[in-house]
Amino acid sequence: MLDNIEGQKIPSVTFPTRQGDEWVNVTTEQLFAGKTVVVFALPGAFTPTCSSTHLPRYNELAGVLKENGVDEIVCLSVNDTFVMNAWLADQEAENITVVPDGSGTFTDGMGMLVDKSDIGFGKRSWRYSMLVKDGVIEKMFIEPNQPGDPFEVSDADTMLNYINPRAKAPSAVTLFTKPGCPFCAKAKTSLKDNNIAFEEIVLGTDATSVSLKAVTGETTVPQLFVDGKHIGDSDAVIAYVKG
Repeated sequence: MLDNIEGQKIPSVTFPTRQGDEWVNVTTEQLFAGKTVVVFALPGAFTPTCSSTHLPRYNELAGVLKENGVDEIVCLSVNDTFVMNAWLADQEAENITVVPDGSGTFTDGMGMLVDKSDIGFGKRSWRYSMLVKDGVIEKMFIEPNQPGDPFEVSDADTMLNYINPRAKAPSAVTLFTKPGCPFCAKAKTSLKDNNIAFEEIVLGTDATSVSLKAVTGETTVPQLFVDGKHIGDSDAVIAYVKG
């Protein structure tokens, strides 16, 4: 179990998925044939490490991964399609394709099906990632076979470093905004027009004005942070975009 099978073809499997109000069968051939695909597999949707780190970071690095030849990023788990779809919507991970291996057929074929009955999960996937080219596994990063849920090598940064060690990960950009603010709208448009990915924290939904003042020392929006550094208001956003 948990063998590295680089150089082998992935298992041929059909996944029943729910798309809108219809059942749609998706095959591994459709997902992988003629493509370069990054896959990361995890124990379960809505679980702590998967939700806080594993999936979000792949979503964040999707742009630079695709700039370096990746056609699609697939998240696979032994969960049903309804759970995977709900998790994807909750995570707002628009750059990720989720694949529900509900019966564990693909995971078993990969030799990555493990028994987590001790925590009430039943059969689930071990955590790993892989780079697949035209259905053939070029590289695998398998978490060490030890108790618990290790998370050391299947992360997005490790995969990006394998694909291109010189690739630069995007900065962590956060923008505080509030609904109906024209300056906020202008700032967001400027960031989007320059292909700068950012996290938006909306006052009244994600935070309060007290939080804004505590974090930034300011009471007006927008307020921009880049890699933990406070950049400033809407004028500062324009200056940042212009470099």
